[in-house]
Amino acid sequence: MTIDVLMPRLGETVVEGTVSRWLVAEGEAVTKMAPLLEISTDKIDTEIPSPASGILLKIHAPAGTTVAAGALIAVIAGEGERPPAVPMPQQGPAAPSVAASGVGARPSPPQALPPAPEMGFISPVVARLAAEHGLDLGQIQGTGLKGRIRKQDVLAYLERQAAAPPLAPAAEAAADSGLPPSEEAEFVPLTRMRRMVAEHMVHSVQTSPHVTTVFDCDLTAVVRHRYANQDEFARLGVDLTFTPYFVAAVTTALRQHPIANASWREGPGGPGLLLHRGIHIGIAVALPGGLVVPVIRNADSYNLLGLARMVGDLAHRARSGALAPDEVLGGTFTITNHGASGSLFATPIIHQPQAGILGVGRIHKQAVVLTGGHPLLPDAGDAIAIRPVAYLSFTFDHRLLDGAAADAFVTTVKTSLEHWQG
Repeated sequence: MTIDVLMPRLGETVVEGTVSRWLVAEGEAVTKMAPLLEISTDKIDTEIPSPASGILLKIHAPAGTTVAAGALIAVIAGEGERPPAVPMPQQGPAAPSVAASGVGARPSPPQALPPAPEMGFISPVVARLAAEHGLDLGQIQGTGLKGRIRKQDVLAYLERQAAAPPLAPAAEAAADSGLPPSEEAEFVPLTRMRRMVAEHMVHSVQTSPHVTTVFDCDLTAVVRHRYANQDEFARLGVDLTFTPYFVAAVTTALRQHPIANASWREGPGGPGLLLHRGIHIGIAVALPGGLVVPVIRNADSYNLLGLARMVGDLAHRARSGALAPDEVLGGTFTITNHGASGSLFATPIIHQPQAGILGVGRIHKQAVVLTGGHPLLPDAGDAIAIRPVAYLSFTFDHRLLDGAAADAFVTTVKTSLEHWQG
C-alpha cells in the first residue's frame, strides 16, 4: 500500500508552509522517523520526519512550493513494495507505457539528453537528477559496474560545477552596478534567510514612516541588582542577563502607554488603530545568516526570574534552530540588543506590523553630572560620577505615535530602569 505525506500543521496559527528542500530524492529508500524534508514558515526551518519506511514514490510539492496544511506533498510506497520501473529512452518508435501496478501507474520522470546505449542501465534517481539540472550524462564518468553512472557520480559532478568560479554572474553584477568587470569580484547569491530579512526590511521602510528618538539611561540600579542576584539565579539554573530587565521595563511602559502596543490597520471605514490587549515582546536574536525574533507571550505576567528563564530558553533554541513556527509569530513590540556587539546607539527598523522597536546600546561607564540644585545652571552641589550608561533608541511608526507620545513611552522605560526596585 502507499502512504500519503501531508503538509503538517506546524502551529495553531500556521496554515501553510513552503518546502525548502527534500532530503530524499524520488526513488530512494526512506526510513520511518528519519528526516524527509525541510519546511519553512517565515524565518523558521523545520525538519519533517518520514511517516513510514519504504520508497519515496512521488514528490508532489517540489522545493520552493508553498502549500496549505493538510495538502498532499508526496507519496511513499510501503516497505517491501517495488516502485514502477522507469523505461529508458529509445530511438525510433515510442517505448510501451508503464504497466499498472498495485500502487497505480505513474508517468516517467522527465529525462535529460538521451544517453548513448553504451551507458548501460540508468537508475530513476540518476535520470531525475540529470533532468532537474539539465545534464548531459555523456559528460559524466561513471564509477559503477562496467562504467555505470551512479547517483554519487552525478552529485560529485554537480559539486565540481558549483565549485567553479562564478565569473559570468560576477561580471553581470558588476555591469548592473555600473562598475567595470573585475576578476576579483564574485557574485554571492543570498541565502533564503538573508533574502527574507532583506525583503522584510524593505517592506517595513516602505510601509511605515520611521522616526527614532534616543535617550540615555543610567543603569546603576540595574547593574547592582544583577550582580547581587546572578549567583542565586544561577543556582536555579537561569542565566541572569540584562535583557530581562529591559523586557520588564518595556512591559511596564506598554501598560501605561498602550498606543505603543498597537498596530496600524485598514478598516472598512478607513484606517485605524488595533490596540492589542496582550503584551507579547519579541526579542531579536542574531544568527550567522540573519536574525530571528522569538516572542515572549504575555510578557507582563512574568517576574524577573520568569523573564530571564524565557529569554535564555528562546535565545538558545533560536540559535540551535529548534524554535517552533508559532514562537516567532504574534509579537506586539520588539526589543533589539544591538549593544551586544559593541554598538552605542542605532536606528532599528520596525518589525511590521508593530508600532515600534526599542534598541538597547552597549552598557558602558560614562562620566555623569549629579546635581541637587538647578537642573542646568552650575551649582555648588554639582558632582561628576562614573556610572554605567546605555542609550535607548526607540524607532516608531509616525502614523501611530507623535514625538511627544514616543518620548513619554521611553521616559517610562528609562524611569523604570533608573529606579529599579527588584
